[in-house]
Formats: sequence, C-alpha cells, structure tokens
Amino acid sequence: MKLAKKISTVLATAALTAGLATTVALPAHADGGVQTCTASWYGAPGEIPQGWPTASGEPFDAEAMAAASRDLPFGTQVRVTNTDNGQSVTVRVNDRGPTDTSRCIDLTRGAFSRIADTDKGLTQVTLEVVDN
Repeated sequence: MKLAKKISTVLATAALTAGLATTVALPAHADGGVQTCTASWYGAPGEIPQGWPTASGEPFDAEAMAAASRDLPFGTQVRVTNTDNGQSVTVRVNDRGPTDTSRCIDLTRGAFSRIADTDKGLTQVTLEVVDN
C-alpha cells in the first residue's frame, strides 16, 4: 500500500508539473494534518554549487528558506518546528529528496540553522502544510 501511495503521488505531481492536472492528491500530512519525523539539511560548502538547478528548475541557494520533499508538490509552504526547542521556520518546497527514507524533509542549511545546530545534522520536527 505504501508503494502504491508513493507511485500515485509521484504520478500526480508529474501531471501537475506537466500542466496535465490542476489538483493533486497529497500525502496525509499535506491536508493540514501534522506529521512528526526526522529532518536533515543539505547545502554544506562544496556539496552543491550555488545556483545549481534544483529539481524544480530554480537555482539552489543554501541560505534560502527552502526544502526538498519526496511527496509535496513544488511551491508548497511547510511550517517545520523543532520538537526539542519549539523553534520553527516556514519553507517552500523546490527540490526532491531526501534520498534516505528515514528522513521526511531536507532543509537548506539556512533553514535548518534557524531551528537547530547544523553540527547536529538531524533533528526531530513536526511538519504542517500552511499553503499549497
């Protein structure tokens, strides 16, 4: 069932991106529900060149309030809250990932640093879609 849901989400997102659909079935947390999971970050110096195209085609900016998600459509605004300290940041999905399925969202270095220490690398968060 999980695989079927992932496949339908990928196909719906592809149709939306290609202009073949105007709405898309989103994962359970995308309907305003809250998901608790592990967040990581990307964009360490030397990892991805500034300006490199993200999956959405936008130039990568390690300091932008942006994120990579396997499930959510590009442009979705997500409030990410660190469960340890209550700090939150709102990011916009503009890339795909993380590839490690134990993580639910990959924040840019700039976004992650607002809610947790980048030296830590990972943090428990809640995700709440605020606009899509």
